[in-house]
Amino acid sequence: MQNTARHPANSIRRLIKRDWREWLVFLAFAGPNVALFAIFTYTPLINNLLLSFSDWNMISADKNFVGLQNYVDIINDSQMGKVLLNTVLFTSSSVLLVLLLGLGGGLLLNQKLRGRNAARSILFTPNILSGAAIAIVWIYIFDPRFGLIYTVLKPLGIDSPKWLTDPNWALPAIVIVYVWKYLGYATVIYIAGLQAIPGDLYEAARVDGASAWMRFRHVTLPGLSPVMFFLILTSILSSFQSFDIINVMTKGGPVNATNTLIYRLYELGFINFAIGRAGVIGMVLFVMMFAVTLLQLRYLDRQVSYA
Repeated sequence: MQNTARHPANSIRRLIKRDWREWLVFLAFAGPNVALFAIFTYTPLINNLLLSFSDWNMISADKNFVGLQNYVDIINDSQMGKVLLNTVLFTSSSVLLVLLLGLGGGLLLNQKLRGRNAARSILFTPNILSGAAIAIVWIYIFDPRFGLIYTVLKPLGIDSPKWLTDPNWALPAIVIVYVWKYLGYATVIYIAGLQAIPGDLYEAARVDGASAWMRFRHVTLPGLSPVMFFLILTSILSSFQSFDIINVMTKGGPVNATNTLIYRLYELGFINFAIGRAGVIGMVLFVMMFAVTLLQLRYLDRQVSYA
């Protein structure tokens, strides 16, 4: 009877001991990552939230608590409507172009073409270059008097637009540069997705008499859905944070035509030294990116086929 009574207790002790070992292994692997996230992500986020409730010029030793006044000031800011519109237009247009052109490039460079490896390398190169360096090169390309576009259009009798000084052309110019920089990345990711689709599916579709369009619609697109979901998510978050190209090429101008949320944050915090209001912009950016991520995970992920 004593052995029978001890047996369940021994089993429980072994189970607890095993659980503790598993927890220790988990902490050994996940602990450093959690610590790094806490130090470099969560702590700055909390500090930014606290700054958004204070009045501080980054020089004074005192941070005056002002409650929701900074949020009220941002809501009443006459430039915020334009800044939000610019952010939405820039994000939607650049992400759409990157996804569509990247898909076209991936489909093309996935074919057995001569020199395709060199073409892939050349196309991917802008992604590893500094955004500031790329912006300087494109400033000369867009120059309406001596630039490359002017040189191409002049023999055709077409005047080159004033890309960076005309409010109607400045934002499209920024979108062009952004797409040029990140197109190669999207293309390479699409190529990886295309090569992961089993060839047997295409063979079966051909046997069933499916046309090229039907194979693309019912085999390629479903097979690329995980890749497209990943690219949509990362591209939107990246475009929200695109700063270097705007800062070098237009500095938010002309007439706030390219002033986005991330540049407005820089403008308030590091030019006007209104750290509290810059903190509010930071929280707005965080909420927007968090909301976009949640919506995509909740609704878009349902359309993804991982089979």
